[in-house]
Amino acid sequence: MKIDLTGHTAVITGGTSGIGLATANLFLEAGANVAICGRDRPRLEAATQTLPDGPTLAVQCDVLDKKNVADFAAQVTAAFGGVDTLINNAGQARVSNYENTTDEAWREELDLKFFGILNPSKAFQPALEKSDNAAIVCTSSLLARQPEPHLVATAAARAGQLSLAHSMARELAAKNIRVNSILIGVVESAQWSRRYEALPEGKPAYDVWLKQQAEIKGVPLGRFGTPEEAAQALFFLGTPLSSYTTGSTIDLSGGVSRHVG
Repeated sequence: MKIDLTGHTAVITGGTSGIGLATANLFLEAGANVAICGRDRPRLEAATQTLPDGPTLAVQCDVLDKKNVADFAAQVTAAFGGVDTLINNAGQARVSNYENTTDEAWREELDLKFFGILNPSKAFQPALEKSDNAAIVCTSSLLARQPEPHLVATAAARAGQLSLAHSMARELAAKNIRVNSILIGVVESAQWSRRYEALPEGKPAYDVWLKQQAEIKGVPLGRFGTPEEAAQALFFLGTPLSSYTTGSTIDLSGGVSRHVG
């Protein structure tokens, strides 16, 4: 199924690589205007070189800086006249457990997971309220429902973030803004590439090693997900294809999820 998004504007935070960049590709291929942001200017400039032709805006922005985000929102509306989709994709995982997570680390993790959604959502809300097909989609993690001991801070923050998204969905429905999330298990990323590169000589081929890691983690489908697969779910939830879906999640864990529903 193809959808024509000519005149539709999508904003993607954390859009310089991986899932965010793959999502930007999908929206551009569908004819939408696309605005991406990221903290690192060189990565932002490199990302724009890989995107297909189309109306694109790339802005250096830290989603935790409220003024940065407000300026980004102003630039997007000035360039494209409005906003229809906001993809809250900025974020990362913190490897730590209960004993070794410092107070500062807890605050950093909670700050990123909450205000990484709150700042962009509030900044773009006035524009989204004017759209006929407004959607906010949050990239989250299966950790929100299924914590892991070595990711205790991230899991706790993701659980709160998921609750926040559900609350936003109920409140913003009256303004015709849908809010949904995707829950990622393990997706291939630069992080995994770096781990592979750090291995000593004699290591297996990268694809073989990734499959081994998926088996170790007990992924029933026997492989990691790809950024493109996660992007397809974000695209679905961020477009009129999911026009009657709000307060919901899509599981992208390859079967790792143990909860029902």
